[in-house]
Amino acid sequence: MGEPAQKRLVRKLDLERFLAQIRPHPSPNVRLEQYTTPTSVAATMLYLAAYTYGAIINKRVLDLGCGTGRLALGCAFLGAKSVVGIDIDKLAVKLAAENSDRLGFKTKVDWITGDINAVAGKFDTVLQNPPFGVQKRGADRIFLEKALQVADAVYSLHNHSFTDETLAGRLKHANLLQAEASPFIARFVEKHGGIIKAVYALPLNIPHMFDFHTKARREVIIDLYVIRKANKAS
Repeated sequence: MGEPAQKRLVRKLDLERFLAQIRPHPSPNVRLEQYTTPTSVAATMLYLAAYTYGAIINKRVLDLGCGTGRLALGCAFLGAKSVVGIDIDKLAVKLAAENSDRLGFKTKVDWITGDINAVAGKFDTVLQNPPFGVQKRGADRIFLEKALQVADAVYSLHNHSFTDETLAGRLKHANLLQAEASPFIARFVEKHGGIIKAVYALPLNIPHMFDFHTKARREVIIDLYVIRKANKAS
């Protein structure tokens, strides 16, 4: 599959079909909280960033904790100028490169094996699905801090911090709803020079992946944070 025309509006269905072709990690690491971003969640996140906020097409994009490349390759498919994906897991990066080659984006995405603290330079946009901090407290904050260091716009997924039965009920009939920011994340973002422009709640189905999972499938709510650097917030 070749690269799409830069000015063509990509249908969300076509984006979902493309993302579904990206092979997931065969042996995810619980310590690294390697949950594959579901196709529906990735498509919603990418579509919002691209067409509501204009943050992907012809932009320099970074995917922190790229896994096997779902968000990074989605950005390339939508028409990013350049994309970099980085992950500490060598196998994940190897699979991301294989996915990239197989889907026709070998020259569009650069893959790096390493800790995200090694990232330097300047990007227009960061998209990320960081660890939620269940296994290592504050792991998501490390990703947020790095994202705000290197990019003007950040799209980041986080665990929904409220128990909200009403929101959960509404999400059964919608795949995206506006939500309130976590006070802790709001303070953290402000401390590191960012402004939260919007928060969107999304439903997430987690399949049975690890030994501590007690159900075949668990439904949770996650939040997509749309963040801008304070001096680029307009």
